[in-house]
Amino acid sequence: MGILVTGAAGFIGFHLVRSLIDKGFDVVGIDNINDYYDVRLKYARLEKCGINEQEIGNDGTLVQSSTFERYRFAKIDITELSKLSKLFEQEKIDKVINLAAQAGVRYSLENPHAYVQSNVAGFVNLLECCRQYGIKHFVYASSSSIYGMNNKVPFSETDPVEHPVSIYAATKKSNELMAHTYSHLYQLPTTGLRFFTVYGPWGRPDMAPMLFASAMTSGKPIKVFNNGEMERDFTYIADIVEGITKVLDNSPTASETRPFYRLFNIGNSQPIKLMDFISTMESALGIKADLKMLPMQNGDVKRTWADTSTLEETVDYKPSTPLETGVREFVKWYISFYGKKQ
Repeated sequence: MGILVTGAAGFIGFHLVRSLIDKGFDVVGIDNINDYYDVRLKYARLEKCGINEQEIGNDGTLVQSSTFERYRFAKIDITELSKLSKLFEQEKIDKVINLAAQAGVRYSLENPHAYVQSNVAGFVNLLECCRQYGIKHFVYASSSSIYGMNNKVPFSETDPVEHPVSIYAATKKSNELMAHTYSHLYQLPTTGLRFFTVYGPWGRPDMAPMLFASAMTSGKPIKVFNNGEMERDFTYIADIVEGITKVLDNSPTASETRPFYRLFNIGNSQPIKLMDFISTMESALGIKADLKMLPMQNGDVKRTWADTSTLEETVDYKPSTPLETGVREFVKWYISFYGKKQ
């Protein structure tokens, strides 16, 4: 079975590619390798998958992994419909996992056009290719941020999501609406996954764990928003990848209430206080954090908490990584990748 993973040089994409390869799938990965954050981290992830930076061109040509026979990669932006269509035409792709997106809540306030191009226009391109080339299942990344101003916890897939508080969240909500339309019109099986605060080795530099570790190992203060009165449903990357792979093998059918269309929360279902997360990282690093307390930022929410009961009932998803274990693994990787503690 051939699987296309978009955003393959990203944090979740990298781990998912490795998992799918280990499970014996033929995998094609694509990524535009943009400079939203340090591209050296993206190329390092690709190198871990056997993709040499020097062999990557800009014409959409696939590069064979030197490590994994079943993996190939191409530098393709999902907004480039001609390159995307050519890939679908030439390759035997059965299922698609879309993790390509312009990420980041706060950055979406500064550069909304980047989000509309990648998260809306690029998403439509993928839907069109899936429709035209008979893809059996389209799995895509949504986000817990779409719950916006929802005060009810835990967040459930049946909760209203009409009040996003960031451009990023609005684009993710649009993805769910467009996927629903394609499922309805063209019987394209689609599954949206609302991710909740994913962390772990090879994580994004703009997310809290990396920002905290970088500041703490450099002797700088860490920024703590809303004076630390925040809770996040921190979910370890291995648990996320397990959930994605289980969903991939479980396509929505015509017999359900919403034919060929589904949405799931995918998180740890155990919100962690931000100050407790910081304390856990202090223990793992052996460094006391210098805290710089700041007010709430535009686009942020005070708490996220996933109700994952539907996903558990459907595919037997059960996250199993304790916070202390996840943070310890993250810190171990961080020190090995960025050097010794300062």
